[in-house]
Amino acid sequence: MTLPLEGVRVIEVGQALAGPLAGVLMADMGADVIKIEKPDGGDDARIWGPPFGPDGKTSLYFYSQNRNKRSVVLDLKLEADIEMLHKLCKSADILIQNLRPGVVDEIGIGPEAMLKRHPRLIYCSIWAFGYEGPLKMKPGFDPLLQAYGGMMSVTGRPEDPPTFCGASINDKATGMFCTIGALAALRRRDKTGKGCIVDTSLFDSAVHWVEGSVNGYLANGTISKRHGTGSPVIVPYQTFDTADHPLCLAPGNDRLWARCAGVLGHPEWATDPKFTKSAQRVAHKDELLPQIAAVLKTRPRAHWIEAMDKAGVPCAPVNDIGEVATSEQMAASKLVQQLPNGDPKVVGLPIAFDRVRPVSLRSSPKLGEHTEEVLGEIRKR
Repeated sequence: MTLPLEGVRVIEVGQALAGPLAGVLMADMGADVIKIEKPDGGDDARIWGPPFGPDGKTSLYFYSQNRNKRSVVLDLKLEADIEMLHKLCKSADILIQNLRPGVVDEIGIGPEAMLKRHPRLIYCSIWAFGYEGPLKMKPGFDPLLQAYGGMMSVTGRPEDPPTFCGASINDKATGMFCTIGALAALRRRDKTGKGCIVDTSLFDSAVHWVEGSVNGYLANGTISKRHGTGSPVIVPYQTFDTADHPLCLAPGNDRLWARCAGVLGHPEWATDPKFTKSAQRVAHKDELLPQIAAVLKTRPRAHWIEAMDKAGVPCAPVNDIGEVATSEQMAASKLVQQLPNGDPKVVGLPIAFDRVRPVSLRSSPKLGEHTEEVLGEIRKR
């Protein structure tokens, strides 16, 4: 299939997750992504394991974020290798970098310097805290931004301490925002002929996740609290124990709530003035939720899922990772793909084009695997 970013060249000067994620999203969509790695070990994520791939030393984490890329080793402390990066950028459309704050300016490849020399380049920086403010030079990883950005304060049960989200959601969100910004800037370049500086940060992403809580505080000074698996604005909208396994129940409006109440054997709840409307259920949740919990514990989960599905009430089992990975829905989605050359299976691009999901034509590269290939292409120009 013809992929939407075929013909686009991306230079990735990044490591860990946020930068490489932006790179792999573009690579999966057809871009030629050239990953610049330092000579001493390359991307730090290469050794983030176990688990490791078939070679016993490259992490599955690295495989998943670096497929479809070409690896070039350059020592950006050397003037000659900096000049080689400039030669690569002559034919590049996008550059992504998530080096430690200040490094790119120290070595002369900051955004202003690069756009002066390469005026059509889309220069994307991924920061921890952003390019402005007192913390702009502070490095950061996902859990630090979950803490600083307020996310931990609203995650978990009220009686528990602030809780870390199990996924690196700030890294991943920032990689996605970087990709969105880069493609929007590329679209603008089509009209103006000029490149652009695109800045994203883990801090901005963290605040984006809790924007409802921040907006509430700005409006009335209310500080959001932890609600466990529940929602502060929709009731019921959380997990419950059944007679055997937990269930997530989410009747997100009054119409669905009425159906849910019927399935639970208490249709009168839908007409009770304390529970009829959403705001009333929120106000009286301490009374309503224990009653729902008591009913759900009387039957096994399979019974409730069948009954709720029949009534059109949104619900889902609380799966562990193994159950998700082996589910029929996962198989039908074709989201998991086998990397070439006998390398491991990984989760692929969560986007399909014309109902076809792109496949990985390259596995993740060995360190410097394509240095001679890529530099040879430059010499021929």
